[in-house]
Amino acid sequence: MLLELAQWLAREVRLFNVFSYITLRAVLSCLTALAISLMLGPLVIRKLTAYKIGQSVRDDGPQTHLSKSGTPTMGGALILLAIGITTLLWGDLSNRFLWIVLLVTVAFGAIGWIDDYRKVVRRDPKGLSARAKLFWQSLVGLAAAIALAWLAKSVPALSQLIVPFFKNIAYPLGAFGFVVLTYFVIVGTSNAVNLTDGLDGLAIMPTVMIGGALGIFAYVAGHAGFSKYLGLPYIPGAGELAVFAGALAGAGLGFLWFNAYPAEVFMGDVGALALGAALGTIAVIVRQEIVLFIMGGVFVAETLSVMIQVLYFKATGGKRIFRMAPLHHHYELEGWKESQVVVRFWIITMMLVLFGLSTLKLR
Repeated sequence: MLLELAQWLAREVRLFNVFSYITLRAVLSCLTALAISLMLGPLVIRKLTAYKIGQSVRDDGPQTHLSKSGTPTMGGALILLAIGITTLLWGDLSNRFLWIVLLVTVAFGAIGWIDDYRKVVRRDPKGLSARAKLFWQSLVGLAAAIALAWLAKSVPALSQLIVPFFKNIAYPLGAFGFVVLTYFVIVGTSNAVNLTDGLDGLAIMPTVMIGGALGIFAYVAGHAGFSKYLGLPYIPGAGELAVFAGALAGAGLGFLWFNAYPAEVFMGDVGALALGAALGTIAVIVRQEIVLFIMGGVFVAETLSVMIQVLYFKATGGKRIFRMAPLHHHYELEGWKESQVVVRFWIITMMLVLFGLSTLKLR
């Protein structure tokens, strides 16, 4: 009897040790979030439809989008639910980096939720004003930046700007510089993903690919041996973000099942703002802001197209460079089918992500 009990305890201990590996928990996190998204997706869509939470479509946009009017939106809540449950299940809840990323994601999701709620439920076309939205984004972004700056006191490498492709080039930012850079990365990435979210599946798949790549960077940064071998800064505890990145990738893929053309549900600001902020925060922690800029080239192009269009329109008294901004609408009006735009932007993102991952070794 005692021998059987000892054998049972030994098996349990070995099982516990297996689940302590970050790589395994990251994979299980991805699979768990994917399963949650797939199982709860139909229920969420039915509820959104029942409450008549449907997308409104711009009259001045591509005419092919008019058929999308009434499609359930705010589906990003499904992504956040899957990420939250999975992270709490598989993540090390004593890890401060994990909590910062999770709280930033939820906070930006809440901002997006309020904006969507006012637009869709209260039928207020303005939703949150641009000034109010930026204020709350800035408040959360600065809070995250200050929290990370405080942690950087015990992890000096956290406040260095790493230049990819060069092994020994790193610029110390100082507390102020670090806070400013972190703020712009988090808020900027959040809004960039939101601007890209205009076609079925366009924003979510690049987010999944970039999130997965950042998970690899997080694992390397949190591993003393790998980070030294690859010439990356060692950030103790950053490896745990691979679990969060796995959850983000799994939840995103599950959402894509319902968001692929023709979409049954849209993520809305609640999803786009939150996912962009999550990517930005992870990139800051693993010191890969420049690599994020490279891998998120589609997000950058979409954002620049809006800025260039607005500035040129004001400077020339009404002339336009693009037929319509953001950039994906320009290509639609040029004659590309929606599915062509989406898949081609996916392919571009895949190439950029692979290029970004190459910086792990090309130093």
